[in-house]
Amino acid sequence: MPSAWLSTHLKAARPRVLAALNRVFGDIDLAEDAFQEASLKALKSWQPDAMPSDPVAWLIVAGRNAGIDVIRKRKRETLTAPEAFDPLTDGTHPESGLTEELDRSAFRDDILRLLFTCCHPVLRRDQQIALSLKIVAGLSVDEIARAFLVQAKTMEQRITRAKKRLQAAKLSYEEPDAAGRAERLSAVANAIYLVFNEGYSASQGPDLIRETLCEEAIRLARLTVRLFPEEPELRGLLALCLIQHSRRKARLDQKGLAVTLEDQDRQLWDRRLIAEGNILLEAALRRAAPGPFQIEAAIAATHARAATYAETDWGEIDRLYRALEHIRPSPVVSLNRAVVLARLNGPEAALERLAPLSAALQRYAGYHSVVASLLMDLGRPEEARQAYLQALEHAGTDVERQHVLHRMADLAPR
Repeated sequence: MPSAWLSTHLKAARPRVLAALNRVFGDIDLAEDAFQEASLKALKSWQPDAMPSDPVAWLIVAGRNAGIDVIRKRKRETLTAPEAFDPLTDGTHPESGLTEELDRSAFRDDILRLLFTCCHPVLRRDQQIALSLKIVAGLSVDEIARAFLVQAKTMEQRITRAKKRLQAAKLSYEEPDAAGRAERLSAVANAIYLVFNEGYSASQGPDLIRETLCEEAIRLARLTVRLFPEEPELRGLLALCLIQHSRRKARLDQKGLAVTLEDQDRQLWDRRLIAEGNILLEAALRRAAPGPFQIEAAIAATHARAATYAETDWGEIDRLYRALEHIRPSPVVSLNRAVVLARLNGPEAALERLAPLSAALQRYAGYHSVVASLLMDLGRPEEARQAYLQALEHAGTDVERQHVLHRMADLAPR
């Protein structure tokens, strides 16, 4: 088990290293195995006071050599690896060369290229996004399963089938042309958003917020906007990520406990990010082609405009959620709208809207927390306690569990 400092370095480097290795080998499974071998080598070699000058390049070199060893083993009769795969040393030479290559190509970014590969049309949409989260974001199968609200075994099978399908298609791993990129754009945008969402609200682990994932998703969203400046949904996606990310410092208190939107200190919100998000959103909306990311960004912007929680324009937010339910319905969208309706029409009306969602959101802690909160508002503490226990069972992060326990402590004694 790597120490915390090493684990942080490896997680931060993983997307760039894996993307570079996939470009070298054209084999996602081999790239993943090579990264694991490089990580094990780092575990033995790296020290807090003796780190390589460029950890990403170091891992790329180590992974490339590990991958070549695997290829040699596969070709037992071959004593020499293909010329294109000659091993590199761990010296300074590769550090200066390989990192520069990351942004040299016309496609400009290995990670984005890998993302477009994961979103190849030979895969179903759910396979595209699941594979992107596994390969590009480095999420575990359990984490992805939680994001899709399915069992881990189901997700593992889905990812395995996606990899086999990609291998069977014998892709060249060349960057797609403009038409190919446009064809995959929607899946890529969704994958970027799910990467951001996992960083914004982690599905597992000790932390609620994984800033590295948020910032990587924002970086990828910026790149897609540059590649497709005429596409309003990409501007909407970037606007949404920026406005949501602007609240990161207000979402945890000094003890590391979660702070709900209602109780957040809005002085801590990053107004620079909000302003940039608003400019992007306005530019997108001028195209008069609204999509789900633009609508979600508009919801986030409406919250950001309110000086206090009490001054929130709930009527406008309900109108936006109604539009979102129409163009991209989902149980989570309906759950969020029910929260808004509780503000407009009271907790009882909101509970009635939540009842049909119970089966679809049975494993979603947020659903049970909302139900519990509404039951508390209605003065039904015992039912609220049962709902909180359900939330506790399905909570993925330590912060989420602490938040639920804190709310349970507010209930009247049994």
